[in-house]
This record gives sequence, structure tokens and C-alpha cells, in this order.
Amino acid sequence: MRLFLPIRSSSSKPNTYPPTPSNILNPRWIARRFHHFSLSLLENFTNTNQFNQILSHAITTGLLIDPFISSKLILSLSSSDLISARILFSQIKNPNLFAWNFMFRAYAHSSSPEDSIALYNLMRRNGILPDNYTFPFILKACSRLSFSEKGKEIHSLSLKLGFEFDVFVQNSLISMYAVCGMVESAHRVFYLVPVLVRDVVSWNSMISGYMQSDLCGEALKVFGEMWISSFVRPNEVTLVTAITACGRIGDLDLGKKIHGFVTGSGFVLDVFMGSSLIDMYAKCAQIEEARKVFDRMQGNNVVCWTSMIAGYAQSGFFKEAIGLFREMQIVNVKADEATVACVVSACGHLGALDQGRWVHAYCERNDIEMNLTVKNALIDMYSKCGDIDKALEIFHELEPRDVFSWTVMISGLAMNEKSDKALDLFSQMTLSSEVRPNEVTFLGVLSACSHGGLVDKGFYYFRSMTQNYTLTPRVEHYGCMVDLLGRANLFVEAQKFIRSMPIRPDAVIWRSLLFACRNNGNIEVAEFAAGRILELEPRQSGGQILLSNIYAAASRWSDMKRVRKVMHDHRMQKQPGCSFVEVNGIVHEFFVADGSHPQTDIIYKMVVGMNQHLQSEGYVPETSDYFNLVNEHVKKPVYHNYSYGFNQLISSIFGPRYLLLWIHAVSHTPTWAPLSCNMTDWQNMHSVLGLLDILGARGGSLFGRKNTTINSFRIDILVSKHPFMGVYLVAVPEYDTVCHEKVEQNAKHNTLLGFPAVPLDNAINNCKPLQRSAI
Repeated sequence: MRLFLPIRSSSSKPNTYPPTPSNILNPRWIARRFHHFSLSLLENFTNTNQFNQILSHAITTGLLIDPFISSKLILSLSSSDLISARILFSQIKNPNLFAWNFMFRAYAHSSSPEDSIALYNLMRRNGILPDNYTFPFILKACSRLSFSEKGKEIHSLSLKLGFEFDVFVQNSLISMYAVCGMVESAHRVFYLVPVLVRDVVSWNSMISGYMQSDLCGEALKVFGEMWISSFVRPNEVTLVTAITACGRIGDLDLGKKIHGFVTGSGFVLDVFMGSSLIDMYAKCAQIEEARKVFDRMQGNNVVCWTSMIAGYAQSGFFKEAIGLFREMQIVNVKADEATVACVVSACGHLGALDQGRWVHAYCERNDIEMNLTVKNALIDMYSKCGDIDKALEIFHELEPRDVFSWTVMISGLAMNEKSDKALDLFSQMTLSSEVRPNEVTFLGVLSACSHGGLVDKGFYYFRSMTQNYTLTPRVEHYGCMVDLLGRANLFVEAQKFIRSMPIRPDAVIWRSLLFACRNNGNIEVAEFAAGRILELEPRQSGGQILLSNIYAAASRWSDMKRVRKVMHDHRMQKQPGCSFVEVNGIVHEFFVADGSHPQTDIIYKMVVGMNQHLQSEGYVPETSDYFNLVNEHVKKPVYHNYSYGFNQLISSIFGPRYLLLWIHAVSHTPTWAPLSCNMTDWQNMHSVLGLLDILGARGGSLFGRKNTTINSFRIDILVSKHPFMGVYLVAVPEYDTVCHEKVEQNAKHNTLLGFPAVPLDNAINNCKPLQRSAI
């Protein structure tokens, strides 16, 4: 028997025989030619018009009944027009399993994964059994819909059909159970798969499953097993997930080992790997290492910049976060919503209102989507910067609102000492909103009660957490209640409340009680609370510093020295105090004994001049809170030149670092501009402001933060010359009705002091009500 094989030409394509008259009249030959022609077209079409022509050709020639042609058509159509693909699918009499799977895949990845489940049920009613390609698509739909019961049903069927060792099916089951929050079921499925059968996706699915349930320690255990087994090499997804887990639990040592493995194994430091390393180092308080990773990355995109900015913000380096955002603008990398949210948050923590407003305007100029996260961050920033009216404006325009929107607004009102409005907003949330308050919301509510002295309402809301919302109070909530009772001077009730707590009181609870003792001067309770803090945190100095301040306020100097000795014996380190102020859009920091500012000499001279005039006006500073921060021998005001010592001089006037900050701010800001800073010594602040109107200050609104409370007040002033500050400002009231008398009084007093008086006419022209931009 002779075999005739087609002869190949010099090209790679085989020769085709020319059609004979008999072939042309043969229907089978014609159908076969159309079949090959249609398949060729389906593999090579480039646009929608060509596909529509192929589809019309298949329908008119009857090729739609061909299972391969119909499956190819559905595959091509489902990726662009799922509705038309479903119509075409319904026209096929007996679609094969390929066609079913193509539809399952399309629906599972679409916006309507429930249609995948419905189509699967239809297939089962038609008596068609799924294969190992069907299960992953249906399980994907179950994951997206959190249909755990349907997932269990499919799991049972897969076992009946013998897919218990099919790695694709088992990986999909692990992922489905993990996404549905059934991590124990995912764990059982994972360990039923033999080690030799597991692939890298199996390990990644289990590690990611633990991460989704916030079980980072368990995730790293599985990663360790994978590392030791050496049957499967971790890929980029594995390493990124493991690095993220290290960051969440603060496992710096393991994070460094993984980083070393990444470097030694030749993995590319791409955007995902680099961002995860930056995040890990930042969360492990290694911000310098995070910056090294950032600097080594090539072609940083917006994700890398955002990761580094977020790392700075999370680590408390807010100035650096804002500075890096400026660098980002210089290199023309456009920020996205995540970047803006991080920068706005940093502005809020610094109280940098001008910069926060600039970022807000930047979003509008660059068409950055003002999504819910950005708007929530803006509400939080304006609240922390004292512009509560702007925060309320954004909140009222915000639709829809999530629980964080309500929470930041309630907390912002509480922080700005608007307790009644905060509680009214909470009532509005519970009555007219579908959003349920969470544990953080109640922290804002209890804080509002504490700042407002609303003891009965505080206990009502505290009990409603468990009774009405089935929320378990955390230690922070108990701390708020202790603070509430302490502020109300109910120390006996506060101690009874602590003893009745179902959880063991930690340092947060005792610190809340100690703060209340500081405000009310209860030394006996303060000593008890400080002792408990020392037992729980023997290396932390905060409790002992507060106790030292309380002793100093009561003039118990020997007890104060004894506390200082305890701090020395326990080797407690006190971080230097830092104050910051925003001047013309730039944040300046001042530390105790700070000489790093470029205008230090000028500012010191101003301090000397103002000190002399303040003392001549009879100002006696309250320095009891600063005895633990400066040298012990400093107890009396110092009148020598500024070279005597910064600590002594500033302590004698106003306390460490605060007057230095104030002088720098008032000498560099325009009249009528708001000034924001983190001053906390409001007792001295108000005393000094009563005299600064005759020595020189600057106008507008001043606000600062004391713990979690915004303090704000207003001094309105007019510009003249001052021999020490370069400008001299006369304080005037806010309204015209009392303007004449105040200006005349100040003008006369200033003339007596040898300062040039402000012309009365000019003063009157500038005396008018101001916009309350920061109150």
C-alpha cells in the first residue's frame, strides 16, 4: 500500500491540494473548509466589526451547531459583551463543557457573580457534571459573594467526583474558605493535600488566608514550613505577603532575613516588593531603613512615593511626610487619592492648617478624585487644626457617609470642646443613618462626655455599647470613663470603677486617673496611680513626670526630688519636649535647649527683651510643671543676658520652648493670619497674652492642642513697630463698639513704655469683626 504525504515547500506552511470537481460538489468537504476558515478567522480577528461578520457567517452557514466554533465564539464574546454571550449561549442546543466553563469564568469575574451560581445550578439540573476547570470558577463566585454554604456543597461534590488531590480545585477551596472567614476549614483542606502535590499557589493561598483573618503569626508559621520544606520555592507573591505580615506584628528580624533572601536570590525590587519592604521597616520603627529601600528603587511611581509618605506619617515623622510630598511634586509624579489622604493626615497631626488647605486645593486643581477616604481625612485634618466649621461643611456635603465619616466628625467636635454638638451628631447617626457605630465611634462619644463633664450621659453611652450594640468595651473605653470621673473630681467613684472592671487595668487606666489628679491636685490618689504605672511600665517616664509636676504644684520639693531619684535609679529616659508652629506654610520645630534654628540668636535677644518687659508688668509665670524638665537649681526668674542659658531663661518666662516658638511665629506672620501650634501650657498662655497686647504680638486666631482638646481664642491687633520683634502690634477687641476705648488705652500705655503709639484713626479703620477661620 502506498502512502501519499504532502510535499513541503521551502516555507513552513504545508502545500494544499487544489480542489477537484468532485470535492467542490461534496457537502462534507465544503463544511470542513468553512470550519477551518471560521476557526482561522476567530483566531485572527482584530476588531468588533470583524467579529460580528464572523458571527453572522457562523449563524447563516449553520456552523453555530459546531461545539468548537460555538465555544470559540462564546469565549471571544464573553470578554467584551457578556449579555450577548449569554444570548448566544442560550441558542446552542447542547453546549459542551467548554462553553459552560467559558460562561462560568466570565460571570465569576464580572460585576454579577451570582449569575455564575445560577448558571451552574442550571447545568446541574440538565444532568451535566462539572470538571476540574468548572470548580475554580464557581468557587471564585462563592468567594466574592461570601456564599460559604454553597461553597461547602461544591466541596462535597468535588470529593465525590474524585478531585480531592487536584491542586487547582484544592487551591480554590482554600481561597474560598479563607475569604469567607472560615480559616480553620481552609487550614484542614490545605493539610489534606500531600506536600508533594502542593504548588506555590497552595502555599500562597493559605498564607493569604491567614493574613485576611489578621492571623499574621499563623501566616508566618506556614511561610516557615514552606521555607523549610524546600519542595516549592517562594515567589514574589509569597515574599510580599510574608513581608507584610512581618510589618503588622513587628517582626523585624524575620523581615530582615526575608529582605536578605530577596536581595541574594535576584528578585527584582519592583513596586510591590519595594512598597512592602518600606511598609515593614516603617511599622518596625526603622524609618531610615525604609528610606534606604525607597532611594534604591529605580523609577519610583506613585505607589512607591505613597508608601514612603505613609511610612513617615505612621512613624510620627509628619514634617518629613509633607517634605517628601513636595519632592514628589518637583519630580512631576502626580499624587493619587491614597497619597493625598496620607499627606492630609500628616498636616492634621502637625496642625499645619495652611498646608492642609493647599493640599485640599491641590486635589481640586489636579482633578484627584475626592473619594470617601480623602474627604474623611480632610474632616479629620480640619478638626485637628481647629477649623471645625470647615470640617462640618465637608461632612454635611458628604454622601454617602461610612462609619469613619461619622466617627471623625464626632471626635472632632469633642476635641474642639463642642460636646453637645458631638452627642447630637451621634444621635443623628443612630436615628437617621444606616451606619452602625463601632468601638472607635464610642471613644469619640465618651471623650465628648468627658470634656463636657457629662457623667450621667457618659455612663449611659458606656452601658449602651453592650446593651444596644453588642460591643465589648476595650481598655480605651474604660480609660475614658476613668478620665470622665476624674475630671468631675469623683476620685472615690473612679477607684471603685477601676476595681469593678472585668479586665485587668493597664497603664492606660492608671495614666487617665493620674492626669485627672494633676488637674485637681489630688496627691494621695496620684501617688497610688503612679505606683501602679511604675509596676506596669518600669522603663517609661511619663507617670513619674506627671507625679513630679503634681508635687511641684503643691510645693513639695523634697517629694519631687525623690521622684527624680526614682527616675534616675530606673534609668528612665525623658524624650526632649518638642513644640511646632506653622509660619507662612512652613512647620518649625523647637526643642528644649534648641540652638539649631537659623535665627536662634535673634530669637534669644527677643526673649530677653520680652522677659524684662513682662516682669516689669508684674507677670509671674507658673513654672511648677517644668521643674522636671530643666535643671533643679532653677527656681527663680533670671534677668541676665541670653547667654546665661536657654533652659533657665525660657523656664523663668514661660516654660521650655514655648516662648521661643511664640516669638518666632509672631515675628514672621502677617497681620490677621491664623496661627496654629501644639502649645499645651494654656495657664501661662492666657497669662502672657494678657500682657503681649502691650509688648507686641500678631493678630488673628490662635489655637493649639492640649492632649486631645483643641483650645482656641482670639486676639485682634494692629501693627506698629517694636524694638525687639521688628513689629509692634496693639491688641484691640473684635467689635467696633469697644474699639475706641481699647485702642486709646493701649496707645497711652505704649507711649509710657517708650514704644511708638499707633495713630488712633489708623487703628479704628482696621478694627472690624474678623472671619473665624480657625475657631
